[in-house]
Amino acid sequence: MSKFADEVEERTRENLSNVRLVETARDFLVESAKARYSYNFHWLGRPIIQYPQDIVVMQELLWTIKPDLIVETGVAHGGSLIFYASMLELNAICGGPTEAHVIGIDVDIREHNRNAIIEHPMSRRITLVEGSSTDPEVVNIVQNQVSLRQTVLVCLDSNHTHQHVLEELNLYAPMTSIGSYCVVFDTLIEQMPDDTYSDRPWGRGNSPLSAINEFRIENTDFEIDRSIDGRLLISVAPGGFLKRIS
Repeated sequence: MSKFADEVEERTRENLSNVRLVETARDFLVESAKARYSYNFHWLGRPIIQYPQDIVVMQELLWTIKPDLIVETGVAHGGSLIFYASMLELNAICGGPTEAHVIGIDVDIREHNRNAIIEHPMSRRITLVEGSSTDPEVVNIVQNQVSLRQTVLVCLDSNHTHQHVLEELNLYAPMTSIGSYCVVFDTLIEQMPDDTYSDRPWGRGNSPLSAINEFRIENTDFEIDRSIDGRLLISVAPGGFLKRIS
């Protein structure tokens, strides 16, 4: 490990033990979520609806893992799909898998979003699947593609209720390659004030993080990568970076 990497590891440990820093980051997350901060950003022209910090760390994971398939549940405007496709394109230029691909799944892909994704220069690396991520037919489509690939990374970012995320984890986490990640977004919900999501079916105790906690009771193949939490501090997915270890 290089001297710089050693320094990063040390700073990460210090970050997690710095109470004031952790609390300040959490305060920012609470206030910025109320202000819909994540809706302010685009990737190559498409709204990405992610925090810049999470975008950067996902880039790091994609460079390190070099997946030849990424599975994402939740498409929205398609910014994340474009981001993943563009990173796979760069990986290919730098010696990574040349035919790496992204599958985007959503129960409702609106026509204007679909058209914008299809017309984007990165579209050749993207396949859209419309339907519920837990529908057996959809899962079968994805599994058929997974069976043809060597290194798979999974991102879960659709319906954030406990039951739905737990079902997604049971269905899609096993598709994750050993050494790769199943990233569960919006675990932040568990840290937010009770009235934050009054217009949504999720909240504290009914969130992606509560689903992860139940999933891990009987699934020892994954561990939470806390080093990512320590480096990010500001993230919508604290405790959501699940590394497959066996």
